[in-house]
Amino acid sequence: MVTTAAPDISFLIPAHNAGDTLAECLASLQRQTRSNWQAVVVDDGSSDRTWEILQGIAATDDRIFAARQPNAGAAAARNHAARLAAAPLLCMLDADDWVDPSFVETLLPVAADASPATIAYCSYRRVAPDGRQMQVEQAPLLAGNIAKREFSSFCALAVHTVVFPKSLFDRLGGMDESLQTCEDWDLWLRMAFAGAEFRRVDECLAFYRMKAGSLSGDPVKMVRDAICVTSKAEALRVQHGLSAEEPEAGWITPAVSQLRMLAWVVAAKLDSTLDVAALAALLPEIPDAAGYESFFAGVILHGLQTGLLPDRTDDLIDALDKWQPTFLRLIQLIQRHSFPGTGRKITESACWQLSAANFLRSFTLGNIQVASVEIGALSRIPKTEQADTLIMHCFAGAEHVGSFVGPFWGDLSIRAQIRLIMYEMKAAEHLQNPHTLAYFSSWTREALRGYRAFGGLIIHNGRRRGRFERLMVHLGRNALLASAPSDKQDYDARLSDILRDIERRLAPLFRDSPQLPSDKNEGTAPVRSEEEYWEHIFERPDPWNYVSVYEQVKYAQTLSLIPQGIDKALELACAEGIFTEKLAAKVGRMTATDISQRAIDRAVERCHGQDNVELLVLDFVRQDLPPEQDLIVCSEVLYYMKDEEMLAAVCRKMAAALKPGGYLVTAHAHIRRDEPNRTGFDWGNPFGVGTIKRVFAEQAGLALEETVDTELYAIHRFRKGAVASPALRIERHGTPLDVDVAKHVIWGPDGVDREVAWTNELTTSVPVLMYHRIAEEGPAALQRFRTPPEIFRKQMQFLRRQGFYTVTAPTLADLLRSGKPIQGRPVMLTFDDAYVDFLANAFPILTENDFSADVFVVSDKVGSRSDWDSAYGETAALMTWADIQVLHQKGISFGSHLATHRPASAIDNESLLAEAMLSRNALQSRLGGAVEAIALPYGATDFRVPGILALAGYGLGFTTRPAKATLSDNLFALPRIEVRGDRPLDAFPELMGLPGAFIG
Repeated sequence: MVTTAAPDISFLIPAHNAGDTLAECLASLQRQTRSNWQAVVVDDGSSDRTWEILQGIAATDDRIFAARQPNAGAAAARNHAARLAAAPLLCMLDADDWVDPSFVETLLPVAADASPATIAYCSYRRVAPDGRQMQVEQAPLLAGNIAKREFSSFCALAVHTVVFPKSLFDRLGGMDESLQTCEDWDLWLRMAFAGAEFRRVDECLAFYRMKAGSLSGDPVKMVRDAICVTSKAEALRVQHGLSAEEPEAGWITPAVSQLRMLAWVVAAKLDSTLDVAALAALLPEIPDAAGYESFFAGVILHGLQTGLLPDRTDDLIDALDKWQPTFLRLIQLIQRHSFPGTGRKITESACWQLSAANFLRSFTLGNIQVASVEIGALSRIPKTEQADTLIMHCFAGAEHVGSFVGPFWGDLSIRAQIRLIMYEMKAAEHLQNPHTLAYFSSWTREALRGYRAFGGLIIHNGRRRGRFERLMVHLGRNALLASAPSDKQDYDARLSDILRDIERRLAPLFRDSPQLPSDKNEGTAPVRSEEEYWEHIFERPDPWNYVSVYEQVKYAQTLSLIPQGIDKALELACAEGIFTEKLAAKVGRMTATDISQRAIDRAVERCHGQDNVELLVLDFVRQDLPPEQDLIVCSEVLYYMKDEEMLAAVCRKMAAALKPGGYLVTAHAHIRRDEPNRTGFDWGNPFGVGTIKRVFAEQAGLALEETVDTELYAIHRFRKGAVASPALRIERHGTPLDVDVAKHVIWGPDGVDREVAWTNELTTSVPVLMYHRIAEEGPAALQRFRTPPEIFRKQMQFLRRQGFYTVTAPTLADLLRSGKPIQGRPVMLTFDDAYVDFLANAFPILTENDFSADVFVVSDKVGSRSDWDSAYGETAALMTWADIQVLHQKGISFGSHLATHRPASAIDNESLLAEAMLSRNALQSRLGGAVEAIALPYGATDFRVPGILALAGYGLGFTTRPAKATLSDNLFALPRIEVRGDRPLDAFPELMGLPGAFIG
């Protein structure tokens, strides 16, 4: 008889007809390295020899307590056992499972009956009926709210891997006896929401025996009980105030969790007679699985491994004929309720996971064909009838030299495989040139075709060795391709036929399309002097739009500072005399000057008839000023001084030209470089009104008398003589701002100067922001896709303030292809669908912030409405070709959003290639230039799409994967960051990686 002191842990063991396994289960406890345990075994109405065996073992070991009850189920048996348990810690062990000898010794110190309760758990292995031990099932980390989230979706722990306090079990009322399955999952869920801490032990210490006919194998019961547990989980989440909507929260909806259980059960059961439709009818709803494709692929594969018990994941390939029908039934079920193309993407993910387990295996699953090839032994690979996607892994001996993933067009002849190895995998160096007559004949033909290149090597000096080597490699590759076997049905030939057919069909569509005239950029002679610079500026009349509201308000405010009774006045930098004409009416005599003869000529014409005005060409920096002035006006010119020393010299000259008691009036802008903590212009001048004011105030005898200050500029009146205290007037500037003014304004407090960021910062990623509509009104269901104009304006002002500059698709393509770090803070602004409100609302705001953008056009819908949104309410108007052409001339870049707005993942290969080419050709014919980019409607892409877009002639393809575009991204699957219209304004800085930065 084995006896022990009071136990530290009690094992709760329900036993129903467990005569064959109970002894082994209890023996695993008797082998524990620590003996202070108790086993409470409850015979749950067994009809075999379970009770006799239990009594016999318990008679020799008083650590084993035997109890009996009528059959009531595992949950009731465990609750019964818990009531009899004597230890403060519990573990639930099934009668057909066992634990490692170190289980108690390892887990006992981790668990604790404390506050909060601490639960210990480990990993486990499944054991096949033939005794084979499967791969370790690694337990997840379940710290903090992760436990609540994970248990809300699935049973993250095996029942016999967990040690927990008895007091917590009792406080929660034990196991839910209404559940026939999932009762352990339900218990872990309630423990997590009760505040228990789950601590993982990184060892595999438990073993789970698989046998047919167990209760947990009943699909209906498992799905039904999973619905019960996940519904309870959702109620607990709401009760505890945990948000499922927060970014990165990772919560899975109850509907997805329930579909997860259904998919797992069907895959694990692998019963061709199972009525999947009837099982699915149990679900309250079948969710859209879009976005969960990899997740469901993993769930289904795990279910298959659980049911088939292969030694390795890739062993499933050998049983593919057995499980593929069930897999495809699940895919069809999920696809019927999901976004188009979702089923295809689940299949792709499953294939990739299977293939990644062993790249040497070839197989076909659904429409995906996986081929593994040895470079040294290439042979023809027929395309299976249903396959439209190819995954090809290439090996040179034991070395994996590359993989191709893309559309599948025809049989893989040796020539087609060589082409893929050369041009898609970039692994040509692993190919060997064959010593055959066909190869040497092909090499000779290629050499004769390239005889001019050889001649160039002889004629030209320089880097001949490198050029010769590159030429020889080129000849060798062409010869290898030419000599390799192929036929009219292979990949290359079939693709060539498809492309020719599409081009023939598209050609008549664009023969007479109106094109945008191309711009001719004529060069200008370099400017060699100050005079030439200003003459160049005044080639165009009124170069700064002095007749704008903004300038006219500034003139009026300046005039308000002109004292009464001025006899003699001097205006410096009078330009074309617009202000001169106004000032002349307030003074007795005035002299107006400018460095530009063109400007003075126009001023003379403007002021014709003003007898009190004299107009002169004068460089006030290098020439003397007329003396004895009652008033000098000098505005919007002093920040052109090259430095503060030159400014001070000019200010002294002006002060000296004033009579005692005379006035100096000057208006200049606030410049960010000069006053970085306030709104101002980002001009590259060395200083602005802040410094100009200070330097004037430093001049002997000059004193500030009055100031008119606005958000964008300040006007000062100085007096040559004593002043009591200066007066300050805060006024508004004129609006609306001219675009050429607005685009240089940085609104708000301190930020980052573009030029400083360009000089000091390097980045390897570019945020590509995705917008749709810039509008106030629209269907409530589409609010996330609609940003109000004033919110958009503040977002653009934020980007401007933080030193961002925009890149468009052609520039982004060059930057990413270069592979080099990018200077400054680039951002790409994209707008899907080409709504009319881009022209009306977005473009003016972009322009006033000196930004450009890329707009993606649904080419067949131009001038129509967004009929793809008709299910949500009134559709929105789309721009016409005339609108698009005008914006293109103003610097907006345009790309394709396909022709019909259908998701690419739901279109077959040939149709997708034709539509992508159709859309690109339509844009190019209308805009008169190359179209580089395409944004896929709904972001829908798959393994085939990038290759098809490249064939259609695009250089960049954008999805909706939320991330920054990096140098390592596939150029045809670039991510974008959605700017949602239903998010608060202060979420935008965080979206840009600048949390807490000022916006508003």
